[in-house]
Amino acid sequence: MGDPMFAYDPSMTDLIFEYCRWRLALDPVPLDFGGAQASTLAASLEGVINEAGTDPTRVMELFDKELATAVVSCDSPRFLSFIPAAPTKAALLFDMVVACSSLQATSWMEAAGAVAAENQALRVLADLAGLPPGAGGCFVAGGSAGNLSALMVARDTAGHRRGRPAPQRPLAAISEEAHSSVGKALRVLGVEALLVPCEDHRMTEGALRFALESHPRGSDAIAVVATSGTTNAGIIDDLAGVGRLARERSLWFHVDGAYGAAALFAPSVRARFDGIDMVDSFVIDPHKWLFAPFDCAGLIYREPNLAKAVHTQDASYLDVLHSDPDEWNPSDYAYHLTRRARGLPLWFSLAVNGTDAYRQAIEAVLTVAQQSADIIERIPYLELIRRPELSVVLFRRTGWDRQDYERWSAQLLVDQVGFVLHTTWEDEPVGRLAFLHPDTTTSMVEEVLETMA
Repeated sequence: MGDPMFAYDPSMTDLIFEYCRWRLALDPVPLDFGGAQASTLAASLEGVINEAGTDPTRVMELFDKELATAVVSCDSPRFLSFIPAAPTKAALLFDMVVACSSLQATSWMEAAGAVAAENQALRVLADLAGLPPGAGGCFVAGGSAGNLSALMVARDTAGHRRGRPAPQRPLAAISEEAHSSVGKALRVLGVEALLVPCEDHRMTEGALRFALESHPRGSDAIAVVATSGTTNAGIIDDLAGVGRLARERSLWFHVDGAYGAAALFAPSVRARFDGIDMVDSFVIDPHKWLFAPFDCAGLIYREPNLAKAVHTQDASYLDVLHSDPDEWNPSDYAYHLTRRARGLPLWFSLAVNGTDAYRQAIEAVLTVAQQSADIIERIPYLELIRRPELSVVLFRRTGWDRQDYERWSAQLLVDQVGFVLHTTWEDEPVGRLAFLHPDTTTSMVEEVLETMA
């Protein structure tokens, strides 16, 4: 046989390992700027992909000097916008193992070892929610994929659950604060959203009951989606009340806990999640507040067989995957087929760090959020909008409009003080601090807030 078409150049290993060792050694991770213009990046990339290939040293230098510096490092403790990520070093290292091993985890036949380890990590999450021993699911790319997959099961099992034919035009009740992916998932599935008006931005049993009873087609509702930690403000819905009503009306009860359900680890706030044990399905994203790298979301069902009946793909070439009913195929529990073993970095990090470390890290973040709220209340030119339930703090700068917040945010990033963006709250621009990194300190917060004087 001749030379391999894609010959292995050992120098690439040294180059990439050197970069990875340098990146992993950053502690804390700096923000980096991320301010390059599109034209500058286009010029840097010009000709790097060509017929003959480019020397790996040049390509790595391009990445290191031009591309990576045009990305804001979301694992910096000064990244306080959106919902960031703060993966452990263990999780990042094992993600490298998954990648260089060409691991995938579509089926038990192909990847029993990887699937068994992923399922052990999923069991930790299911136990946190108080789900029964038979609960399970799979890891998907993100909360959007998890919400879509779960709601597909809700739609397709509605007739079985109701004991009568499913409605031709099904509805799913969602709150005004539901993540945007929930509404998109419903549109994909052909399910209409029944919007539940929420007092103080929180879905309650009473609000849900009123919405169902006042809607002319309330009896066509097949599901309700509650949120355990809204993205904008970290608010937890009335899970216990919503869960009771869901059971009363034979609604599929799904909880989007992509961000906030990680706080199930924290005893100090565990009571706020009472009722999550009643879910039919829930989503929790380890790549958010469980210190795993992108992309990783846990999708867990109370009765996985219902999901399997909906999601299993039938094809002659797939029959071999379903010869043993006791084998667990992750492809049977979401709309995907081929998938990477994205749950393994979380599994490795949980195994080497221990669950106590996760509990302590999440409690530390919750403490910083409360302390930051206290700081804001003491500063005369700032106003705290509401006490944080989890780790998102909303506040306003007296006299500022949207352009003031935008100028302030841009300067913070240029000065490498922090990455903080404003949001909209009740039609008004306000400041927002999203805490996930356990190494974020109140001194960093004070440094950010002093720039608003």
